Amino acid sequence: MRVLALGAHPDDIEIFMFGTMAAYAALGAELTFAIATDGAKGGKGAPATLARARREEATAAAGLLGVVPRFLDFPDGALVADAALIGALRALIGEVKPDLAITHAPNDYHGDHRALSDGVRIAASFAVPVLHADTLGGTGFSPTHYVDISGHAGIKADAIRAHRSQDPERFVEASRTLNAFRASQCNGASGALAEAFRFEPVFPFADIRALLPPAPPIRPVTVSSKTVQQAG
Repeated sequence: MRVLALGAHPDDIEIFMFGTMAAYAALGAELTFAIATDGAKGGKGAPATLARARREEATAAAGLLGVVPRFLDFPDGALVADAALIGALRALIGEVKPDLAITHAPNDYHGDHRALSDGVRIAASFAVPVLHADTLGGTGFSPTHYVDISGHAGIKADAIRAHRSQDPERFVEASRTLNAFRASQCNGASGALAEAFRFEPVFPFADIRALLPPAPPIRPVTVSSKTVQQAG
């Protein structure tokens, strides 16, 4: 199986979907990471210096799974779903021929995230189903699918920490909190962690469950055996 993960900035794949990428890697899937912008505005210092540092950080993080990331190098903070972006994405999809593409939700907090989401949806067309990752803090997001990342939390944290320029511990903590909540939301076992996704069926792709790693095992649901007497 071939999976294409697309993030707007150099640390987005790590924050929003790296646990799932690690689960895919454990299943033997072929992974491709693509980063849309150069990340030059995501921190302090000269833009060119920051962009170079973030490229190195993203390369180190992806390398934890044996992946060499692709960099589309659009300007950070100015991403739009125009002909240039859609053309680049179509070319990438045509080259990789993925079975599944995963990117940001269309209502995520950052304009670059939203633009990439729109661009991927348009570029994917009839070629590949598109799965949307959770939003920052889970805001405005209604999951349809969950992936168990309990066994991959360590490597996800390491991947986020590879982005030293981004004060990464804040994202390690925030993502773990969200992943714990998502596991609880789908009745995952105690201590489970999950990444959440949303799939909007678009012809000809109606059901992508078979394309995903396993969801968290659920806890047994106990129904009370107490007899309730009805009045009257």
